[in-house]
Amino acid sequence: MNAFNRLILLILALLLLAVPVALLLITYKVIPADIIDQYTGYRAAAQALGNVSTDSVSTGVRTVIAIVGALVALIALLILLRELTLGRRVSRSTVMDDTPGRETVITANAVKTLAESAAREVGAESPSVSLASDKERYVVSTGIQAPDADNYTELAARARENIRRVLGDQGVPVKDVEVTVRGTAS
Repeated sequence: MNAFNRLILLILALLLLAVPVALLLITYKVIPADIIDQYTGYRAAAQALGNVSTDSVSTGVRTVIAIVGALVALIALLILLRELTLGRRVSRSTVMDDTPGRETVITANAVKTLAESAAREVGAESPSVSLASDKERYVVSTGIQAPDADNYTELAARARENIRRVLGDQGVPVKDVEVTVRGTAS
């Protein structure tokens, strides 16, 4: 699906760039209009659009055209938003071993689960993990809640070291582990 999304966005981007550039080149007579028309047939399309009037199109056809246009715009927007990475770059999976016959890939969800379990192991409550990647290595950000009787600094340090140890034992490439105590567990 990712390759399909990228192909659609590439075609859309090329159309959004090529059409206005071609029209500008024709307008300023940089390229003769006959040459562009020979390759694209834009004059026939422009003439067909010019011949369309609101009187010749029924209400039902206008409604269908509006719905199809809205759907195409919505699909393009969804594909664009899916491909945009706002904020940190998140890796969906990481190759841990690329030896032929022993290829091993770990998903981001598995890394999150490992980090949450490692934080719970040292006494943290309600851990939530977010991941970012930096050149095939994870930056693990963990938010935890501490029991009332615990020392927050000590708990955060224990959680950080245990997360680093557990992920390291599993062969997960880790760049940094950040632990934030969000408050006390109720």
